[in-house]
Amino acid sequence: MEFEQVIREFREAGALLEGHFILSSGLHSDRYLQCARVLMHPERAARLCAALAQKIADEPKIGEIDLVVSPAMGGVVVGYEMARQLNVPGMFTERVDGDFAFRRGFELTKGQKVLMVEDVVTTGKSSRECIDVITQQGGDVVGACSLVDRSNGKVDLGVAYVSLIGMDVPSYDPANLPGHLRDIPAVKPGSRHLSR
Repeated sequence: MEFEQVIREFREAGALLEGHFILSSGLHSDRYLQCARVLMHPERAARLCAALAQKIADEPKIGEIDLVVSPAMGGVVVGYEMARQLNVPGMFTERVDGDFAFRRGFELTKGQKVLMVEDVVTTGKSSRECIDVITQQGGDVVGACSLVDRSNGKVDLGVAYVSLIGMDVPSYDPANLPGHLRDIPAVKPGSRHLSR
């Protein structure tokens, strides 16, 4: 799938938003990709994840995968569909007292080869936290992937990383906003609770 095809899928789903947004990282941006909207249509989710699964298969650094693990909340749907596309089990981590953990009876087998799957990666903070939990539980993180890499290749997750598309979308510290964002009320479209 080419970049413009992926962007078309986001536009048609009403998932490419413009305005003033507070990202999960606490940074601000004038564009937001609402993956939940693009993934709400099973046929669209299947198309996007099939294209991402093909990129994973073509990445020699990743190799064999036994399991997909995603961070909740944003990674749950894409993680499920990637597990389905790759024909492996999938599970997710979720925040307990602010830190990612496995719940709901999810357990790793020591040495399982795990692909960490996200919807969007910006700073990589949630991804690295999820990778840390997988590693602490004995999993071998062979790679990571996301539908969108907002860092456009700049983020380092410490493992091989593949995205369906990369975008260079600037994000700003709230204390240093550009003029075009200062007078627009900020909204938090993501899933992580932030205090202002």
